[in-house]
Amino acid sequence: MASASIFPRTGLAGQLVGQILHTSPTSASTSGIFLAAPRRTGKSTFVREDLRPELQRRGALVIYADLWADRSTDPSKIMATAIHAELVKHGNVVAKLARAIGITGGKVGGVDFSIDRVGVGKDVHLTAALVALSDEVKIPIVVIIDEAQHALTSAEGVDSLFALKAARDELNSSAHWGLRLVCTGSNRDKLAMLRNSKDQAFFGAPLVNFPHLGRDYIDWFCKNVALPAQLHPDLVWPLFERAGFRPELLGAAADALRFDFTLEARDVARCFTAAVDEQIAAARGEVIRVIHGLTPLQAAVLRVLSASGIDYRPFEAQTLERYRETRRQAGQDDGVKIDVPAVQSALLALQEKALVWRAARGVYALEDAALQEVLRDSP
Repeated sequence: MASASIFPRTGLAGQLVGQILHTSPTSASTSGIFLAAPRRTGKSTFVREDLRPELQRRGALVIYADLWADRSTDPSKIMATAIHAELVKHGNVVAKLARAIGITGGKVGGVDFSIDRVGVGKDVHLTAALVALSDEVKIPIVVIIDEAQHALTSAEGVDSLFALKAARDELNSSAHWGLRLVCTGSNRDKLAMLRNSKDQAFFGAPLVNFPHLGRDYIDWFCKNVALPAQLHPDLVWPLFERAGFRPELLGAAADALRFDFTLEARDVARCFTAAVDEQIAAARGEVIRVIHGLTPLQAAVLRVLSASGIDYRPFEAQTLERYRETRRQAGQDDGVKIDVPAVQSALLALQEKALVWRAARGVYALEDAALQEVLRDSP
């Protein structure tokens, strides 16, 4: 049951589940569905609180893996852990897989069938695990991978995606009960890397812009915010747009007022507007401080990457010249040599500052798509 403190999006969940579980010879959705939305706009909450329960209500077994739950752990391990956690709920599946790798007797289900045995290149391949699970439960399996683009940051993560593709192809045959993949991501360009080229596991899968929260959310927020005076949706909606449709900024602003015990009812609207603007400025200000702390070359590389988007080619001669031109325009043409090693060092520093993301095959993108707007607006 959904928490009263969480805005329900059951209508959207129902629409998406209908598409996810739909089977048609003319549909590419069996290849997986990719949902892209900016970070902190409610996507993960929707997946956990609305989408997963609706899939289960319609008879699917759901396996959920959040690749950002622990960024120090290889994404392949997170995916394997999620599948392993579901396997151990089904004793017959564990016994079958255990026998296949030579485990017998009382050891089944114990430490000998640990997570270390499950995964790509392990005793129990992900494909074999999901096939055995499908044959046991006899219902469609839906694997949800939150922040799926993070799988591209390691060779093992990429291998796990291909293992899921192999499992999908097998389970969607007439011999089994079906497998659907739902991949979400906070950066459309990065998520598109999973399905744009023929050498990727999910080539051609639908990539959908996940809809941001709408006026119905603002109506719900205003009814439940519990301030000394009622907020009007016509006041709050433009603030929500200004905040990039991020509900946490509205919530933080409301919290600031909720603990102001001197606040009077007549001042609520004015103070709430000011509090939201303060939250927006604080969120942007932290990023701007990091940007202002960059070296001239790091700043130039970041701006060229942002302007180039998916066409960014970090080490080509034309790009090196763009770095130089960007520095000249910023009045920073100090004669420092700009070559491939220098750019490599700058990109590494930008990754360490969580401004730039790198896929295992050497493709770069902004860590957070919202950074593009900040760069455009800041000198």
